[in-house]
Amino acid sequence: MSAVAIPLACCADEAIRRLVRATGSPALASLTGATLLGERAMLAGMSIPGRVSAGGGCRMFDARDDTIALNLARAADRELLPALFEVAALDVYDDRSIAEHVARCDAQSLVMRGRSMGLAIAAEHETRSSRISPCVELTPGLATSTHKRPRPRVIDFSALWAGPLTSHLLGLAGADVIKVESRSRQDAMRSGDLQFFTLLNQGKASVVADLADRNDRQALRSLIATADIVVEASRPRALAQLGFDAAEFVTNIPGLVWITITGHGATGDASNWVGFGDDCSVAAGLSAALRQATGSTGFVGDAIADPLTGIFAAEAAWNAWASRRGGRFGLALSDVARHCLAQDRERDPEALNQQLLEWSRDIGLLFPDVRRRHIGTLPRFGEHTHSLLARAAAC
Repeated sequence: MSAVAIPLACCADEAIRRLVRATGSPALASLTGATLLGERAMLAGMSIPGRVSAGGGCRMFDARDDTIALNLARAADRELLPALFEVAALDVYDDRSIAEHVARCDAQSLVMRGRSMGLAIAAEHETRSSRISPCVELTPGLATSTHKRPRPRVIDFSALWAGPLTSHLLGLAGADVIKVESRSRQDAMRSGDLQFFTLLNQGKASVVADLADRNDRQALRSLIATADIVVEASRPRALAQLGFDAAEFVTNIPGLVWITITGHGATGDASNWVGFGDDCSVAAGLSAALRQATGSTGFVGDAIADPLTGIFAAEAAWNAWASRRGGRFGLALSDVARHCLAQDRERDPEALNQQLLEWSRDIGLLFPDVRRRHIGTLPRFGEHTHSLLARAAAC
């Protein structure tokens, strides 16, 4: 199994090595790009995917003029399909019927309509720049001359993969990490893949809050005021509904670093597009690169934009904290994956093509064994809520 190479693992490995040099962390030094890109699939016994993603939630369908990736991991996504295809009736669990409807559509029109409805959807050949920074400064911060503490305090409001991986890597670098979840809406990874959830969230304090409660929201604002780094992966309107203004925080709290992770960007229309690792990887051009190298399309990696973004976000957060300048920084899954693809093409296009050829050849094989030697313990849900929120509110 070790012969199965995950494309872009080299780019991930380089980012990890940069983070190791910046932090001096031996725990990070023990990691490899292949481990972080492949461990979820390996732990779950997933196979190298073809036109159905490794996790099974995203599928590729041929439209009239292109191939699209449609993420239907949530039941609510399938309920939107009749409206997407503008039909009165449709068996939303019949992939053959879905494929027939997609085949009648223009890909770009279908993608834009789907994104306006809140579906995670992408075209294989997206018409966006192939060269873009993996991290952009959204709001300049208020610099500080000294750190609040010798190691950063990280508050992680994110869920699923990219954001939790970011704070996990920061924790391995020595940060004190607090995971915040909604009482009514836990991180879906808890029930979807507990072993992987434990891997990403081991060693973090657990805080639970009622986000509909004004007192809890105020307590969270007080907790943010004690932070060095905040990680979140919400669309702008979700933060606004909670009364959390990231720009306000970073321009009022000296040295605060705020990391915003999105599917496609934090500004303009793209800020409202839903995106997950598999469809964002397609939007980044990875499936198009696979077709170019092999003659057929499919998914590259297991939701590969997620772990790539988690690695790059951890690097951006640590560097911004170390510089003491603060600010809000945005990383989009599709942009990070696009950047990594461009980087590998520039470094060694022949090696990239060979990796893609081998990836296509190995469809159906299990992911390589990239397990870590140890997975720690997970705190009880909300175990640190009272002590941390009460302490923050008293400050």
